[in-house]
Amino acid sequence: MTARSTTRGVVYVHSAPSALCPHIEWAVGGVLGVAVSMSWSPQPAQPGAYRAELSWSGQAGSAAAIASALRGWNHLRFEVTEEPTSSTEGARYSYTPDLGVFHAVVGLHGDIMIPEDRLKAAVVKSALGETTLELEIDKLLGKPWDDELETFRHAGDGAPVRWLHQVV
Repeated sequence: MTARSTTRGVVYVHSAPSALCPHIEWAVGGVLGVAVSMSWSPQPAQPGAYRAELSWSGQAGSAAAIASALRGWNHLRFEVTEEPTSSTEGARYSYTPDLGVFHAVVGLHGDIMIPEDRLKAAVVKSALGETTLELEIDKLLGKPWDDELETFRHAGDGAPVRWLHQVV
């Protein structure tokens, strides 16, 4: 049996309609293997929506599973982070209804690491006149997602963070 790395991260639900909140808890709990109860508060940036944060610890790869469980839900905006371990790189997932999922590999010091083939593809698209190199690099760094989520992030400043540990 192969030992799996344990890591930790945070789920940031930036905006969700109230009817979706229990389903989000159920989906995250299903991935982590424990019941989840998040502390929901009104999202000032979007009347009628709620926000919550949940810190977690669990197996490496849990952020991808959480993002997969939540993606595609209407009116939901979220981010999931996962810290790197000695044997795995970190990750960041961002989701908005308009843009879909953004994924970035995150290095030991928190930098986004862009694979060589994706950089080469951006250069080719730019050379062919399909786009500009600046626009492609912005997409590789997640700037469109950051731009859309920034208002929701600031509205959550000062919110409490709770730690949740996965049952292994």
